[in-house]
Amino acid sequence: MPVSVRAAATMLLLPFAWAASAQNPSPPTAPAAPPPPACTAPEHRQFDFWVGRWDVYPTGTQRLVAHSLIERLYADCVIRESWMPIRGGGGSSLNTWRPDERHWRQLWADSSNGWIEFSGGMEGQAMVLTASTPTANGSPSQTRMTYTRNADGSVRQAGTVSSDGGQTWQPSFDFTYVPAAGGS
Repeated sequence: MPVSVRAAATMLLLPFAWAASAQNPSPPTAPAAPPPPACTAPEHRQFDFWVGRWDVYPTGTQRLVAHSLIERLYADCVIRESWMPIRGGGGSSLNTWRPDERHWRQLWADSSNGWIEFSGGMEGQAMVLTASTPTANGSPSQTRMTYTRNADGSVRQAGTVSSDGGQTWQPSFDFTYVPAAGGS
């Protein structure tokens, strides 16, 4: 049976066409990227009053003790503080609303190897975060921080401690965050 020139050429080129297609397969379709976290609930905005660039003073004084940059990051799901004291050291906190737990979490770490995990939420017009920490002698202690936006746009952060399970609280620190010149 005679083979036409066209058929012969097709049979000769077929293996090469198959080999070429095997070497360059169609790229697989990449899975769709997951949507960013939905950090749009009103609770995610509760701590926005603290976001900004600040000069920090002990409340009631004009003595600058630190600068602090508070910024919203990671698809608006996290508020990060970069605490920069005038006299060295420093630290940072990560803050986020946990919808599954129905409260805020803060993780604080600093240059003295400090590590504290706070939790809490809005109480009236203030953000209140509390942590349990052991004292030097090993007995339990609690630290509570209250953040309040002042009428002039500053933010007050007052800390108290309790060594009796929260029955009584003693002042620990009291700072006022004032918007830094030239930035917020």
